[in-house]
Amino acid sequence: MASSQSYDTDEPEPASAEAVPTGLGDRLRAARRANGFKLDEAAQLTKLSVAYLSRLEHERRQPSLPALLTLARVYNTTVSELLGEDGASAEPVVRARAAEPVEAHGWTYWRVGSPRRGMQALRVRVPAGRADGPGRVHPGEEWLYVLTGQLRLTLDGATHLLAPGDVAHFDSGLAHRMESADAYLPVEFLMVHAAPALVAFSPCLPAHV
Repeated sequence: MASSQSYDTDEPEPASAEAVPTGLGDRLRAARRANGFKLDEAAQLTKLSVAYLSRLEHERRQPSLPALLTLARVYNTTVSELLGEDGASAEPVVRARAAEPVEAHGWTYWRVGSPRRGMQALRVRVPAGRADGPGRVHPGEEWLYVLTGQLRLTLDGATHLLAPGDVAHFDSGLAHRMESADAYLPVEFLMVHAAPALVAFSPCLPAHV
């Protein structure tokens, strides 16, 4: 059973919702089995319920970004590979023409970094409107840079409004929620998630800076 800070609210789906097959369910199932996990073992490791994981694998639900990040970490893969992005490789340069949008849980994602890296970089578009449910919680750190629109970041109970050019950098183990602060316009931002093993960095700037 997930804790009160888990991002798996396990809410029922609307009766009118129709699943759109994307292949994500098959990739999630294959990744889980490749690691030798049964559903209940994966649920314990990810703090997502067995029912929720089963619905993801049968494509009756679309995962949120925090869920994708956690699944990628536990399954020793990347969000890009789970989403089935074409041409995923370790190339150091990602061309704009190769960054195909992928939709999940109402959000749109573009890969802006190489897969199979400890840091996962995405460009994210969040639709207008308020988000429901508890704050998301997952291991690691997150860095956000707002591109367009207004981002409302609720972090550990405090609300922050970010405009284009503003940056947020925080421990993703703190409950956090990201949404558009505009009722009519979406918000776009760059997001980099660092796995827990990469959290301890040495300074990369000269000492005099």
